[in-house]
Amino acid sequence: MQSSVKVLPSKHTFQVDEGETILAAAIRQGVGLPYGCQDGACGSCKCSHLEGAFTLRAHQPKALTEAERTQGLILTCRTVPLGDMVISCPELPAAGVFPVKKLPCRVVSMRQAAPSVMVMLLQLPSNDEFRYHPGQYVQFLLQDGSRRSYSMANAPDGQRRIELHLRHMPGGRFTDTVFGTMKEKDILRIEGPFGSFYLNDDAPTRPMILLASGTGFAPAKAILEQLRQTASSRPVVLYWGCRTKSDLYMHAWVEEFAAAVSWLRYVPVLSEPHPADAWSGRTGLVHTVVMQDFPDLSGHAVYACGAPVMVEAAQREFTTRCALPANQFFSDAFTPAT
Repeated sequence: MQSSVKVLPSKHTFQVDEGETILAAAIRQGVGLPYGCQDGACGSCKCSHLEGAFTLRAHQPKALTEAERTQGLILTCRTVPLGDMVISCPELPAAGVFPVKKLPCRVVSMRQAAPSVMVMLLQLPSNDEFRYHPGQYVQFLLQDGSRRSYSMANAPDGQRRIELHLRHMPGGRFTDTVFGTMKEKDILRIEGPFGSFYLNDDAPTRPMILLASGTGFAPAKAILEQLRQTASSRPVVLYWGCRTKSDLYMHAWVEEFAAAVSWLRYVPVLSEPHPADAWSGRTGLVHTVVMQDFPDLSGHAVYACGAPVMVEAAQREFTTRCALPANQFFSDAFTPAT
């Protein structure tokens, strides 16, 4: 049995199989609904329920509060229709452009860029095209059926290779392997692309704040490469927040990139620098540094990626205190598998 889901205001209608979530059906059919983690943790797929019965699967309370449920909001990644439904949600035309594929890949190189960060390069099959928007992510398909998600850290360049930045989570089923027994030439399986975090072309000249924490730098790096490929002159300020200097694992790369283009300014921020770091740069919480530099964000677009606590604080503070338009905040919160 299938259910029909209509999306307003676009009036786009698609079919959802029995037991399938709205978001899974949308991704399968190339419907551009906004989303992030697919696990009920980030809240990026939140939308309004207008008509129809449904079951809402388990999710994190911060992603959808009881007050929001009372207001008629749902998470499409956790909602299973029990019949035809109508929802209200802004669609992203580019989200469904590239088909989601399952592919084998080979580990080309592994470089430990920081004590807890591995930069991995994967070779994709030469006989199967894999396209994505910089900012999107892939999922590793593990033998036990579980998945682990990582953002591409490079813009597509025709080389059929993707770069990933993996943070070691001690005790983590996947990253323990990456930092332990995994080696070059190993074969892995991935699926993607996923996610609706990528450049919004509605205002291509609007000044941009790229806000990253930790390995949230990965999708920011891919977006920077995309801007350079397209010869963009859009003013961009990259704020990269980390605890210590060693956590700025590609600091030299960003400095060289910024020196090579006229439109990028780079502001690294450390929250807990070690005395040995001899750090003379900016300190504190990275989103508060942005607010110090830009008390008025009304004319900007902000792309934030990294720890959920940073993304949530930035969205709240920028919109309420710095006049950032709500529709100009784009985010990808890196929620751990646990």
